[in-house]
Parts: sequence; structure tokens; C-alpha cells
Amino acid sequence: MTDQHLHIVCLDVPYPVDYGGVFDLFYKIKALHKEGLLIHLHCFEYGRGKQQELDKYCASVNYYSRKNFLKSFSFRVPFIVSSRANQMLLNNLSKDKYPILLEGIHCTYFLYSDELNTRKVFVRLHNVEYKYYYELSKSTHNIFKKSYFRYESLLLKKYEKAISNKGVFIAVSEKDKETYQKNFGAKNIKYLPAFIPFTNVTSKTGSGNFCLYHGNLSVYENEKATTWLIKNVFNSLNIPFVIAGKNPSKRLMAAAHSNVNICIVANPSAKEMDDLVKKAHIHILPSFNKTGIKIKLLNALFNGRHVITNPVSVEGNNLEAVCKIANTASDYKKIINELYHQPFTLTEADTRKKVLENIYENHFNALQLIRWIE
Repeated sequence: MTDQHLHIVCLDVPYPVDYGGVFDLFYKIKALHKEGLLIHLHCFEYGRGKQQELDKYCASVNYYSRKNFLKSFSFRVPFIVSSRANQMLLNNLSKDKYPILLEGIHCTYFLYSDELNTRKVFVRLHNVEYKYYYELSKSTHNIFKKSYFRYESLLLKKYEKAISNKGVFIAVSEKDKETYQKNFGAKNIKYLPAFIPFTNVTSKTGSGNFCLYHGNLSVYENEKATTWLIKNVFNSLNIPFVIAGKNPSKRLMAAAHSNVNICIVANPSAKEMDDLVKKAHIHILPSFNKTGIKIKLLNALFNGRHVITNPVSVEGNNLEAVCKIANTASDYKKIINELYHQPFTLTEADTRKKVLENIYENHFNALQLIRWIE
């Protein structure tokens, strides 16, 4: 059998797996390596460092620097793309004819410039980026960042339309696939679930004694969600609420400390976070971002008890059957009060197994991706 090679271009160094954006990247690499694929990894390094762990799964690993804002500013190309237009990357990709997987719109500059038009190119969509940046513009309080996110969103909408038929696109949710078809006229777009470390549902039956929101608290969207919960849901509930995650702002800390039933666990270790996820009785995970898939939601479903979220979190992800859905603050309060004294049952865990383990199966999904790139 002839060796099968694949270039993978990552927007960031995909290890350590310490934030939601790199889960799909890293566990896809592991799954493809396990199936015998020879991976030539290219990643942009801007603070995470070179990682020897990646050498275990890749035939070669190359690192590239990003350009700063002044050197990459463009009136046509979004900064997340123009800052990754690295000539050395193009030179390395041009040394052979192996297929190329571009991880994220961020890495597609040479697809846009038609310098890969003789190659078999696949683009993994982590979000519909113009929508994601628009939501970021609404979430931040900083006027300069708000202006930047809004401008980037406008550029991204035009850019995503311009490249939508220049390669094979692979969406992380059915909703994102539909958006690309409807808004951009994408003709060659497929859906493939995220690659994740959770392979079996391990949710404990019985009861915990607190509600939990977990995530990277330095992300604008997550700060907005937790602040909303503090001010609109737990403002009148006499139930313990724990917020856990990386780098909470002083503003979020102050908001949490205004309520004796709320505490923040800042920068927990991986083990501490795992313990919190398993011990919580209710996971409360609203999202204001209408694209992509939330790794923290999957973590809660695979490893935690009851989960409450809003419609946009599950739309296009086939997760409605295993979550409680709330639209308003009143909905959240009502469902929390109903669930807080309701043990999580074996029947509920079995339902999750049937839904989740069928969709998020890394081996099957890796084989599907390999069939597409052959």
C-alpha cells in the first residue's frame, strides 16, 4: 500500500490542548496518525512555543511567525488571514503535490490568491468567522476592540464569499454548512463533527451540590455569558454557582463577589477542572455565538450531569435531545429550580451514550476524512 501524505496548516500551535480552539486540531491529528496517515504539519507560532509532543504524530513539523498588524493591514483581506500570508509556508507546500488541509479561514490566503489552484485543498471551518467576529464586537466593552471586530467581520463576510468555491469546505456543524450554502453559494461543502478526547459518556448518576459554568474566561463571549448569568439568573436564586476558567477579568471577579452564592475558580489545573465538571449537579452554558460547536458543552455532556443551554448552542449539532433548552432568564431560573433536587439518572446517561457516541467517534470520522482526501 502506498503511503498517504497530507499537509495540515494550523492557525496556532495545536498543543497543549488548553483552550477550545485547539481540541479539533490536535485530536484530528492524533486520529489521522492512528489510521496511518503521514502528516506534514505547518503551524503559526506566536507565544505557545514549539511542542515536541507533535513530533509523535507528524512526519514533519514546521513553525511560522505571524506578521504584525501594521505589516499585514489590508482593506480587502482580514487581519486573521493577511497576518498568516507567509511565503515560507507556500514554498514548503509547493515542494510536493500532497493534498492540503487548511485549518480555519485564517490559513487560506494562498487559496484566495489562487496560488494553490492546482492542488487538492480542503478547508476546515471552525466557525462562520464573519458571524463570530460580529458577536465579538457586541461582547466587548472596549471601543477600539469593538471597532476592530466589527471591521474584521465586514471584511470576513466578503472574503468568505470570495473563497467559498475555491476548495472543499468541511463544516464543524450542520448549521455552518447551511450558512455557507445559503449565504455564499458554496457547492462543495461537507459536515464532519469535531474531533474530541471524550470517547465514552462518564457522567455520574445521582446529585451534586452546585451549578457550574466553565470556559476560558478571558474570551469576550464567555465573560458576557457569565456576567449575564450573574446579573439575570443567579441574582435571585439561593443556589451555589461556580464559575471556573482561565484569566477572569477584574470586572467579572467584582460582579461575582457581589453575590455570596457565587464563587470564581481562576485558572484551575486540568485535574481541578475535571473534578468540577464531574461533581457539578447542573452545567449552565448559554452561548451568544451562533456558529461552530462548543467544546465545553460536549465536555459537560460526556462527563457531567444535567446541562442547560440555549437554542443557538445546539442548532445544527443534533444535541437538543440531551440538553435542557432555555430562552430567557426566567426559563433558566425555572429549569434550575426543577433540576437542582432531581438526581441525574442512568436512563439519562444511556440517552447521551446513544446520541453522542454515535456522532463524536474519532475513528469513524478520521476514516471519512481520509476517504475525502484520497
